[in-house]
Amino acid sequence: TMYTFLPENFTPVKQKPSKELRPMLGAILLGLILFIAAVVAWCYYTVSLRKAERLKTELMDLRADGFVIRNQHGEVVFRLAFRSGSLDLESCSKEGEILSCTRSGQGPLNFFIQTVKPKDTVMCYRVRWEELAAGPAVEHTMFWEDAHWYGGSEMSTQHWPIRLAGYQEPVPYVTSDVYSFRDSFGGILERYWLSSKAAAIKINDARDWFQSHLRQLRHKYGISSFKFDAGETSYLPKQFSTFRPLSDPSIWSRRYTEMAIPFYELAEVRVGYQSQNISCFFRIIDRDSVWGYELGLKSLIPTVLTISMLGYPFVLPDMIGGNFLPNKTDGAVEVPDRELYIRWLELSAFMPSMQFAIPPWLYDKEVVEIAQKFTELHESLVAPLLLELAGEVTDTGDPIIRPIWWISPRDEAAHRIDSQFLIGDTLMVAPVLEMGKQERDVYLPAGKWRSYKGELFEKTPVLLTDYPVDLDEVAYFLWVS
Repeated sequence: TMYTFLPENFTPVKQKPSKELRPMLGAILLGLILFIAAVVAWCYYTVSLRKAERLKTELMDLRADGFVIRNQHGEVVFRLAFRSGSLDLESCSKEGEILSCTRSGQGPLNFFIQTVKPKDTVMCYRVRWEELAAGPAVEHTMFWEDAHWYGGSEMSTQHWPIRLAGYQEPVPYVTSDVYSFRDSFGGILERYWLSSKAAAIKINDARDWFQSHLRQLRHKYGISSFKFDAGETSYLPKQFSTFRPLSDPSIWSRRYTEMAIPFYELAEVRVGYQSQNISCFFRIIDRDSVWGYELGLKSLIPTVLTISMLGYPFVLPDMIGGNFLPNKTDGAVEVPDRELYIRWLELSAFMPSMQFAIPPWLYDKEVVEIAQKFTELHESLVAPLLLELAGEVTDTGDPIIRPIWWISPRDEAAHRIDSQFLIGDTLMVAPVLEMGKQERDVYLPAGKWRSYKGELFEKTPVLLTDYPVDLDEVAYFLWVS
């Protein structure tokens, strides 16, 4: 056995790390510091997300009640409002390209926005709102430029009526910006709303393809009709090319309209060029919720008369009350002025069709009763006359909605009337078009006329000044043979 004896005052010398170990220890220490910093930053980011009033991802600002998308200059180019509820932003978190939320004001929710970049110059957002409780309807509103669209086609439940008892009703349409169909639609559509590039359906063989899919939708889901919106030449880019050369860009509008031919019974288009042979509803361009001639209530009759005289007898006068988004009625918050809505409704009752986009129950009981009264009047008085005249259109080419001078072509006074019209030759309508008025001047051309009140007018032509018309009335006169 060997022993080593050390003196009592002996102090061992500490060994220093070798030069080879120093870089490794430094790297470990730096990595630990960076990891701690990342954890702190993530915690701070998560807390800031939950306390923020809005969350940002790329060019999108997400709020509790919707989101907006901006372009590179900071200008808002797209808005979406959540109508199904408000997001609880404290439940939101971001992982990679996906921003997700788990709660809304109504309860648990599966919501996410995914950023997708198919090209360096294109940025897309996939948005999903999935209710986790049975029953609630999912409805959002999207705004871009002058367009206004509801819903989407990937919802498990749509609380819209497809058919009503005794009636065939058009239903909300499937938009082309559906995520699950982007590959299918890609061959005929070039989306451009956010990138401000033009788009057009390439109407050659693609038109037949598109019609075949509409037939499948009609057969599978019992859809009664389709709305063929747009189609104006303004949707073409400045420099465009087509499979078949077009000598006139307006021919593109005609080809677009021809897509509606197989669905003519209840189809709706809003553009026409040498397409008088297509028997479907032609919708006039959107009206604003104002009284005047500048796309207001007073512009309705001159516009319908013009389209009718051009050979389009089945005119759809657009929605009752005007295009309330954006709302241009002074003092109104969400819907057009009450009186304006009533007078618009009364006028529409004497048109070939009535379109309720703003339901009367958004106002009060009296408005609902007036709407019911004039809907019944349209069905009992106007519709039978319209159907009779529709049968004559192909033989005579005469319009269904006619100007007053149609039955008095040499009457100069009749040529100046733009606030009255005829349905055929036997029913004359003089609606109130002035705010706050319950009377109006009515011109009766030559002939014997009986008013809706039962009054008989034989000494004609005559101008009835300040003829009384209550808020729930329209002055109309039947020709007496």
